[in-house]
Amino acid sequence: MQVTINQAKSLLNKATGFIQDYDFTLNPYRGCQFGCDYCYASAFSPNAQLKANWGDWVMVKENSAELLVNELERISKKYDRPIRIYMSSVTDPYQPIEKKAQITRKILQVLIKYQPVLVLQTRSPMVVRDIDLLRQFHNLRINISIPTASERVRKDFESRSPSVKARLQTVEKLRHQLPSDDDYKIKFAITMTPLLPSYDEDLAKFIEQLVTVDRIVIQPFHSSQNQSLKASTPAKAVELKRKYEWWYQNENENYRNLLNRLELIKQYYGVEIFEGREGFGYD
Repeated sequence: MQVTINQAKSLLNKATGFIQDYDFTLNPYRGCQFGCDYCYASAFSPNAQLKANWGDWVMVKENSAELLVNELERISKKYDRPIRIYMSSVTDPYQPIEKKAQITRKILQVLIKYQPVLVLQTRSPMVVRDIDLLRQFHNLRINISIPTASERVRKDFESRSPSVKARLQTVEKLRHQLPSDDDYKIKFAITMTPLLPSYDEDLAKFIEQLVTVDRIVIQPFHSSQNQSLKASTPAKAVELKRKYEWWYQNENENYRNLLNRLELIKQYYGVEIFEGREGFGYD
């Protein structure tokens, strides 16, 4: 793993496109050690070589906390409401390097004073480490990414990522240790984005475990025909789609079938079901 220590010039970037409901995105790192084979964020690598080696490098924004204080002092004066921040859009704030670098933790310590509307997007159980800080936010949503119900699929597409079981257990821990009330609105979502194949024998138990969150977001796999920078599919993922042809040759039907099963959770448990961009908003 190539780890580089950098001094960032800016930390808050204007949110656009898929997460345009927010004011800013915040990425503590550049690159991601999880290196998921399908990740669109690889397209934002600094150069072609790093793009090809997605997952084998990470750049640590060492001065993030100090820089964030300066940016928030300047930016917050322009708003008569809490700033809306999405963390993170092109990296995972709780990738393995965070255990040592603690950049995300330092950022959270800064953000508490300013009380933004904050969304944390991660696939890592490490998020529970920061429960002491997270419970101090008045408006917080934690999105846990779980694109598949099947561990064997996860091992193919996300070989470096935490297991499906570990992520589901993370949701349970957060739900029990971060209660929500009138003053501290803490919300939870499972994001099945992009949706990966799931074996039918794994789905029933998986869906049963989703009833504790208030939202589920589902989105089809971004098209391998789309050559735009923001939605391009890496070659490794295209090869894996061939391996799972049994799913992708009927992708639309499989997607709709799963969506219909999730709708039952909405009917009986009141869990929100959203498709695509709409689900990534805080409200």
